[in-house]
Amino acid sequence: MEQLAPAPAAPATTSPRYLVLSAHDYRTPRRASIHFIADELARRGQVRFFSLRYSALSKMKGDIRLAIDDRANQVEHWNGVDCYLWKTPVHPFNSRRWYLRPFEDAMFWLYANSANPTLQEWIGEADVVVYESGIAPIFADLVRRINPRARQIYRASDSLATINVADYVKRRFVKASGDMDVIALLSPQLAGEMPTRDNVFHVPQGFDSSLESHSDPSPYGAGLHAVSIGSMLFDPAFFEVASRAYPGITFHVIGSGSPRLPGYGDNVRVYGEMKYVETLRYIKHARFGIAPYRSEAVPSYLADSSMKLATYDYFGVPSVCPNAVVGNYASRFGYTPGDEASIVAAIRLALAAPHERQRQCLSWSEVVDRLLDPHAYPDTRLS
Repeated sequence: MEQLAPAPAAPATTSPRYLVLSAHDYRTPRRASIHFIADELARRGQVRFFSLRYSALSKMKGDIRLAIDDRANQVEHWNGVDCYLWKTPVHPFNSRRWYLRPFEDAMFWLYANSANPTLQEWIGEADVVVYESGIAPIFADLVRRINPRARQIYRASDSLATINVADYVKRRFVKASGDMDVIALLSPQLAGEMPTRDNVFHVPQGFDSSLESHSDPSPYGAGLHAVSIGSMLFDPAFFEVASRAYPGITFHVIGSGSPRLPGYGDNVRVYGEMKYVETLRYIKHARFGIAPYRSEAVPSYLADSSMKLATYDYFGVPSVCPNAVVGNYASRFGYTPGDEASIVAAIRLALAAPHERQRQCLSWSEVVDRLLDPHAYPDTRLS
C-alpha cells in the first residue's frame, strides 16, 4: 500500500475546520447527540460529516440511511455542513464467531486503510477530528499519519461492549485512546472501561435552546396521553400490558421500527419515523414519557446518556422506564420488563407525579465548549 505522507500545514484561517466521523448521517430525520454537536460546530467553523459503515449489507438491517442511498459517495452541502455517506460493496461487521476473528480483523483493517480520497482530503484539512463511539476510532491511525497536528476528540456516547462492536474496534480504541486529546463521556459510569484517565472527562447530554419554540401547540385531543420515542431496544410487550391496564390512556409510539401488534389495545397509536423537532410537541404535552427498553439488563449508563429520557427531563415530564435506568432522577419510575404488576405500578406513580425539571440542562453551545476545552470547566472532572 502506498505510504501516506503527512498533510502539509494548512494556511491559517479564522474559521476552524471540524471533521466528524460517525455511523450516523447528518441528513437523516432521526437525530442523535452527534447531530446537535455538528450543528453547534457549524456555528463556529466549517464542518465535514463523514458517515461510516454503510454498504449493500445495510439493507438487511433496515438502516435509516437507505433513504439517502442515491446520494452516497458524493459530497452534499446540507444545512451548512458538508456530508458524505461512504457506501462500499460490503462493510466490516462483528461476526460473533471466534473462529472467524482473523477474517473479521482483515475486513476492518482493509476498511480503515482503503484510503477513500474524500476522507483523506478531509482529514488533511481538519483542525479537529471528532470520533463518535463505535467504528470511528479505527481511523485514528490514518488521522495520525495524514494529519498529526489535528486535535482528536472521542465522544463516548455508548459502551463499546454494550453496542457489541468487533474485537478489532476495541483493540484499536485501546491503542488510540492515549493519543486522544479529549475522551468525553456522556455518563460518568462509562469511566470504568476507559483505558486512560488523564484525558477523560464527563460532558453530559445537551439541549437545544429553541426546544420551547417548537413544542406548541399540543398535538393531542382531550384525555390522558403518553408517548414513546425511538427504536433502541424497543419492547412492544410493554404496550400490550399498558394498553390493557390503562384503557383511558392513549399511548403514542413514535419511530419504534416495529409495526402495530395484535396485542395492542385500540388506545395505542403507532407512527413511523418523525423528525426530532416534530416529536417535541408530543413530549411536552404528554402526561408521561416512556423508555420501553426490552430488558432489565440494559446498561445503567443510559440513565445519563439516553436522549429520549433527557428530553423528557428537559420538559419536566415524568417518565416510565426499566429500573436499571432510573438513576438518580426523582421524576422517573421504574419497572421490571415483562412484569405486569411493576409496569402497572410505575404508570400509576408517573400519573401522580408533578411536571417539573429536575436535572441540570446544558445548552449544546455549553456542551461543545466542554468538548473542545474540558480543562476550563470544573464540572467535567471525574471524581
